[in-house]
Amino acid sequence: MVDFSLNDKQKAIQEKYRDFAQRMIIPNARKFDELAEFPWPVVKAAYEEGLMNGPVPEKFGGNGYSILDAAVASEELGAGCIGIGIGIDANTLAITPLLLAGNDEQHNRFFGRLIEEKGVAAYCLTEPNAGSDVQGIQATALPKGDKYILNGHKRFITNAEAASFFTVFAMTDPSKGSRSLSAFIVPAESPGIEIKPRMQKMGQKASVQNEIIFTDVEIPKENLLGKEGHGFIFAMKTFDRTRTGVAALSLGAARSAFETSMNWAKNRIQFGKPISANQAIGFMLAEMAVKIENARNLTWKAAWAYDTGSKEANMLSAMCKLYASDIAMEVTTDAVQVMAGEGYSYDYLVEKAMRDVKLCQIYEGTNQVQRLVISKNILK
Repeated sequence: MVDFSLNDKQKAIQEKYRDFAQRMIIPNARKFDELAEFPWPVVKAAYEEGLMNGPVPEKFGGNGYSILDAAVASEELGAGCIGIGIGIDANTLAITPLLLAGNDEQHNRFFGRLIEEKGVAAYCLTEPNAGSDVQGIQATALPKGDKYILNGHKRFITNAEAASFFTVFAMTDPSKGSRSLSAFIVPAESPGIEIKPRMQKMGQKASVQNEIIFTDVEIPKENLLGKEGHGFIFAMKTFDRTRTGVAALSLGAARSAFETSMNWAKNRIQFGKPISANQAIGFMLAEMAVKIENARNLTWKAAWAYDTGSKEANMLSAMCKLYASDIAMEVTTDAVQVMAGEGYSYDYLVEKAMRDVKLCQIYEGTNQVQRLVISKNILK
């Protein structure tokens, strides 16, 4: 039997995150967009209200959310502000390899640190010459006694300057290429780490990205996640889980822009009637509503597929990330158009939403890469 309703737990999550977005995110959205700095006050408030680290098991200080639970939460964060939402949600990306491959000692040590510090973590995969092509990674972590020696250059690392620790992907045997890609937890205070000034960008300005240079950084062997050479598998499995979060954030921003533009159109009087009464505007709003509904259905199905162990989870996560971020770009652009000069101004947040969602089409695998993943799944 197919059931599209949320259960009581998920309804409570939705209400809790929506309330937080209304009180803490939306009032601060313009401020942190202009400051272009990490939204620590909002993140600390999210910790205080139990909204951080949703997918982390409760015994380690998280909420034990399923992927569908997390998607419901992420939509509300995206409706508030994707940039601030990523400051909260990017922890999930960074700690997913730890969830997938960490042992009990690592879980206790690193989840414990995160909760105690009310901190954030960063996922270090992308490099100047290795973005969509994960197999092009050049960073190395070479074994030496009871340590690994890490050298490399990571780029576009979300939360880097704010992070307590990094999840770093590097080669342990360059002669084997990507077959030796491995994952490590690296504390941010480790000697030899240089964090470059934050990236200046078009949107999602409350989400900080930096370049990181690792020079002869010593990593204790007990910080290796899983086994050497399993890093590529962990990276791909991580994206299977987290791409639904990107889709949900995109969906939230699209929904918020749609609602703002619809309400504005119903109250904007031209030629003696609301502009929403004009078929040209009414049809635009109708198409926006359909796209949002479709994106939510696909996102929830992808999350359900992962939670139930479906073989389609990989393909559906790529589909929902691709579709939701693409329609979010379309919907937010149309929202600006419906509101005309007002939509383009700083008086409303729809122009910010349009700038923000563009990045959702790029990170965690560009949408061109998502099409590649989907085509491989349907053609194999």
